[in-house]
Amino acid sequence: MTRHAIEAGDPYPLGATWDGSGVNFALFSAHAERVELCLFDASGRRELARHDLPGNTNQVWHGYLPYAGPGTLYGYRVHGPYDPTRGHRFNPHKLLLDPYARQHHGAIRWSDTVNGYRAGNKSEDLSFCKRDSASAMPKCVVTDPASTWGQDTPPSIPWAETVIYETHVRGMTRLHPKVTKSHRGTYTGLADPHMIEYLKALGVTTVELLPVQAFVNDRFLVERKLKNYWGYSTLGYFTPHGQYAHSNAIQDFKTMVRRFHDANLEVVLDVVYNHTAEGNHLGPHLSWRGIDNASYYRLNPQERRYYINDTGCGNTLNLNHPRVLQMVMDSLRYWVKEMHVDGFRFDLASTLGREEKGFDGKASFFNAVLQDPVLSRVKLIAEPWDLGPGGYQLGQFPLGWAEWNDRFRDTTRKYWLGQPGLLPELAKSVHGSGDVFEHHDRQPWASVNFITSHDGFTLRDLVSYEHKHNEANGEENRDGHGANYSANFGVEGETDDPAINAHRWQRMRNMMATLLFSQGTPMILAGDEFGHSKQGNNNAYCQDNEINWLDWKFSDDQQAMQRFVSRLLQLRKQFPVLRRDCFVHGTPVLPDSPILDIDWIGAHGGTLHESEWRELTKRCMGVVLSDAADGRVRSLLIIFNASDNAVDFTLPARQNAQWELLLDTAQPDISGGVYHPGESVVPVAAQSVTALQVEM
Repeated sequence: MTRHAIEAGDPYPLGATWDGSGVNFALFSAHAERVELCLFDASGRRELARHDLPGNTNQVWHGYLPYAGPGTLYGYRVHGPYDPTRGHRFNPHKLLLDPYARQHHGAIRWSDTVNGYRAGNKSEDLSFCKRDSASAMPKCVVTDPASTWGQDTPPSIPWAETVIYETHVRGMTRLHPKVTKSHRGTYTGLADPHMIEYLKALGVTTVELLPVQAFVNDRFLVERKLKNYWGYSTLGYFTPHGQYAHSNAIQDFKTMVRRFHDANLEVVLDVVYNHTAEGNHLGPHLSWRGIDNASYYRLNPQERRYYINDTGCGNTLNLNHPRVLQMVMDSLRYWVKEMHVDGFRFDLASTLGREEKGFDGKASFFNAVLQDPVLSRVKLIAEPWDLGPGGYQLGQFPLGWAEWNDRFRDTTRKYWLGQPGLLPELAKSVHGSGDVFEHHDRQPWASVNFITSHDGFTLRDLVSYEHKHNEANGEENRDGHGANYSANFGVEGETDDPAINAHRWQRMRNMMATLLFSQGTPMILAGDEFGHSKQGNNNAYCQDNEINWLDWKFSDDQQAMQRFVSRLLQLRKQFPVLRRDCFVHGTPVLPDSPILDIDWIGAHGGTLHESEWRELTKRCMGVVLSDAADGRVRSLLIIFNASDNAVDFTLPARQNAQWELLLDTAQPDISGGVYHPGESVVPVAAQSVTALQVEM
């Protein structure tokens, strides 16, 4: 690249923007005194030139470099006060990444050079570090924004019809025998025709990917010879993670999205806007900390050298600052407009709604999203908690948002794994948790129902382990949750005992049936549909190996489970009463009809009495869901029996109609039996879910 004098350029847009002739660089910093643009050779190892950004408009430093273009490698050195007691940590010896960079070249090579301080005898005895970090840092890459999307059209799956499949780009295909070997573990591998065919045949509509925005393998993990597998340590909010690329990360990602859209599958990203990879006050200088620490992060007002840590990850992004909020909004719009994703799941989303007095459902971020013509139209999913005070906010997010419902998760686990007195809670969960979400016009789909997720036991491990086994993480099994509501049914871990295994598979079918027969938006953890095990590790965030990678060599039992889950998804699609877009409360389906849109019944065939709901030992109930079309009424009866005994269940009376057996988790390969009006009682096996239908 020929060296040319830098010009003033423009303060907008932020980042590095190629216009066909040169590149405009713009970087926000409210407290900087000087900003240097550093240019590197194609290897990223040799610094070619430095330019002071000549412009400073509204706290945005900017400059235009003629004749620069795509492929240019760059970073910043930002000058200003190094005064941690006032919240300032400027250090021009540290090369910093552009927060708006679209692509990174290389990876961090951990050493003390990336720290802004040199530690003394005590952790708080920190002196200014003059060691240069450029050789240890990745470099930003100027990109060409041009792309050919053709006739790509978002599937726009209605919320009520959505079924989410949570998976990991690398783990989904790393061991898949039908995916080209060089494509396994990449965006290209995930978009392989075999994978798309599998997802379509299974019956899901929406693939939710664990973090794909550029992240780091944290130093403490590298030193333990482990990796940040999950990816919740963001280094670039506009940058697709390079290690998932087969050739070019941006193009590979776009191709993946296009292929999913062609198959009418949505792509939702798990995103981490609550904290960054820079950690606490002892963490590295990688980007935001060195650019403007006091603006980008929420600092302790009494001790501004320390961070408010509502995330448990060392720092918390300051979305109350307009420029930080702008960065998050610009990032989200970029992924929708330029990368064509269909929505987001927000990690520790309570943090995004924290104002000075705590969480607020009308916080600046939520209001900004609500009025945004792009973001207000995509799927928005909150993990409705964080680790700060008052952080648990299930049901408190605004209109247009769905939320991970951990209450559904825990209730379902407890009910099927032995706890008594849970019929009222189970009924609330099956109903869509209306007691949580039916306010301010929210609908059942706002409840994202799940039994397992990436964080915690898999479905197979829920019925195989009573205790977590996280020894491989190197923390002496101290990490991970202790309250798993799991059971091993006599043997801890895998066993050859056929009776125990049969019992385990049935409990798994029960929980999956409860998930997919409930109102709300179901989410399935990848691998649960065929019984993937993580060997009892309930915090496998650092295991980039067979613990997390899905094994596609199915046993007979695994094949049967996969067929069963696919059958459940077919039934959910077949019966609109399983995916209602509004809450129902026992209204006649036709004028003067005794048949209600929802009715909770006991084994006696009639509506459950108030006293029956309070019986601690009662562990069997049915729910009748009915609708009417063209003057005909169709009813679906789902019977949940978590007792250890079979129950003779009296079928609700339907004049001149026949009940048809649709599914029985105790006999998963049998369906289609007919019960005539004279046969008013159906035997329901112990520890099972039975579904029947009638039309009249």
